[in-house]
Amino acid sequence: MAIWVLVALTSPAWTPYDPVTDQNLAERLAGPSAAHWFGTDYLGRDVFSRVMAGARLSLPVAGAAVAAALLIGSTLGAVAGFAGGLVDEVAMRVSDLFMSFPAMILALAIAAALGPSALNVVIAIAAVTWPEYTRLMRGQVLAVKGNLHVLAAESVGCLRRRVFRKHVLPFATPALVVKATVDLGMAVLLAAGLSFIGVGAPPPAPEWGSMVSEAAGRIDQWWLGLFPGLAILSIVVSVNFVGDAMRDRYDPRMRAQRGRRTRTARLATPAGGAS
Repeated sequence: MAIWVLVALTSPAWTPYDPVTDQNLAERLAGPSAAHWFGTDYLGRDVFSRVMAGARLSLPVAGAAVAAALLIGSTLGAVAGFAGGLVDEVAMRVSDLFMSFPAMILALAIAAALGPSALNVVIAIAAVTWPEYTRLMRGQVLAVKGNLHVLAAESVGCLRRRVFRKHVLPFATPALVVKATVDLGMAVLLAAGLSFIGVGAPPPAPEWGSMVSEAAGRIDQWWLGLFPGLAILSIVVSVNFVGDAMRDRYDPRMRAQRGRRTRTARLATPAGGAS
């Protein structure tokens, strides 16, 4: 994951060709070689340079979409869980409405209605993912709101907004951070899927999904789809690993299981002996 972030930040300084303007029709659809490590596409553009440049588009789009969904969903969920009543009911029914549609179908409809662009992909992904953050944040707030430290703060006359800000919100956010990390990989996949269909970032933008789409009709030129597909795979796998590690670190149940395993191992170790 760190390597891809570094690539996104520095690729214009070291990629051998411009991913958009450097076209050579005499070398179109050439296989991998010393001059073109990942081969060339149907316009003679260097696939390696386009895959590296694709990180500058796919990662910011996915990050912006997850950040927008996290901000909208967590704000609405926090207000619904803490306020309760009619606000809670309306927020949950609206989120149910959005969650009743398949995510890809709803994102496709929104992106198609708005038109192909990277910004519209961000809007479409955020629109289909914010209800999950709303429900998660609401559940976390409801769980924390009944804890003794919250009741103690209320009993001494703390203002409700201070109780929420100081005693509820800090305990409700770790689960959302973990989910946002895992959802980053999902957002990369969803953005690539929209670009594959043709409603993502328009050509000639070096977007991984559109590169795979261009390769769909050229099976003999295997390098066209293999390398952008591997880029998507590596991003999703690395993000999932990071998300799992964060879940193990911040989930109280996982910490409790690790503590029980550690105590069991210590009890099972003979005194003065090797484990």
